[in-house]
Amino acid sequence: MNLKPLPFSREQIERIMKTHATPFHIYDEQAIRGNARKFYKAFSWVPGGFKNYFAVKALPNPAIMKLLKEEGMGTDCSSLPELMLSERAGITGEDIMFTSNDTPAAEFVKAKELEAVINLDDLSHLAFLESQVTLPDLICFRYNPGKLKSGNDIIGSPEEAKYGLTREQLFEGYKLAKEKGVTRFGLHTMVASNELNPDYFVETANLLFQFAVELNKKLGIKIEFVNLGGGIGIPYRPDHKPVDLDYVSKGIKDSYERIIKPYDLDPVRIFMECGRMVTGPYGYLVAKVLHIKQTYRKYVGLDACMANLMRPAIYGAYHHITVLGKENEPHTFYCDVTGSLCENNDKFAINRPLPQVEEGDIVVIHDTGAHGWAMGFNYNGKLRSAELLLGADGAVQLIRRAETTEDYFATLEF
Repeated sequence: MNLKPLPFSREQIERIMKTHATPFHIYDEQAIRGNARKFYKAFSWVPGGFKNYFAVKALPNPAIMKLLKEEGMGTDCSSLPELMLSERAGITGEDIMFTSNDTPAAEFVKAKELEAVINLDDLSHLAFLESQVTLPDLICFRYNPGKLKSGNDIIGSPEEAKYGLTREQLFEGYKLAKEKGVTRFGLHTMVASNELNPDYFVETANLLFQFAVELNKKLGIKIEFVNLGGGIGIPYRPDHKPVDLDYVSKGIKDSYERIIKPYDLDPVRIFMECGRMVTGPYGYLVAKVLHIKQTYRKYVGLDACMANLMRPAIYGAYHHITVLGKENEPHTFYCDVTGSLCENNDKFAINRPLPQVEEGDIVVIHDTGAHGWAMGFNYNGKLRSAELLLGADGAVQLIRRAETTEDYFATLEF
């Protein structure tokens, strides 16, 4: 029987439900902190220092951002509100990596004001940034390696992606930035998302380290840091295994010693911008079964819907489902688990074997700690749910209240 562990019991959830109505997302603070520490321990060897910039888009909640700041993480931002969230969470300066595309001027202005690391997505953005604010001392460019590196299903092939600069454009960009007085340089790429093959990340490090050497040889530029991007996947399915961080770290270390050290570039800091891997496995969407329907197949209707978790509907993504209190019962009840949107793709699972489900059962959808609440929307007038933080002592903190109809109407003119 395929089971995934939970950090709470049915009795705990029933107590929480007396105060917080379903649906809600709940995050396991102890597990998130433990995972962050494991991540940093794996890369403690990096001579110039290692830092993960948590991708705010994965879980844009200041309580989580503050928690991760305490564990040494910065934030990866791509919009004005994400920059402002970081600022209000007490994260500023080079603890912010600002990576965006088709960037409005106001966002560059705010990033410069916060003294964030600005990572440019296009050669033309250098002049655009200069026209809006003075160029910072530190500039980073996003590399699109084209055919030199394969993407994956979520981000797609690099040649078809809208992100980043070609090799030729990078040489021109760094040369121009240097001529304009920029003195510090970083290098970034991001070509995959939710990738479980550990060798993929070692190959990415190889690619960036080699390019850092080329830049130094041709332009005399010393790359201060390489940002390997994010993209480390999580085991959504019970039979999947998490990425072995120690294996990835060893591969990157071997590459660093083979490529960086012989060319007098050491030390080079190593950054990542993982979001999903940091919090994804430690979030859970808790919902209640409202109706059981039988037509051409069985349907289990929840009080949650696609507005609370979009990934199954838009990606066909698998999210494991536990019916609390029935974990050990035979999974012989094949059903579609659905929400109430007026869209037929509003399904969390299709033809999924579960234990016998009844109205009133409590259902937990696993691995919603990244790109869960964050991707929510208000189509059909659906209101986004609350977010809760489960402490190590079992105490529960409300870190985002549920939306109300007054929130939904707040921007309207009647």
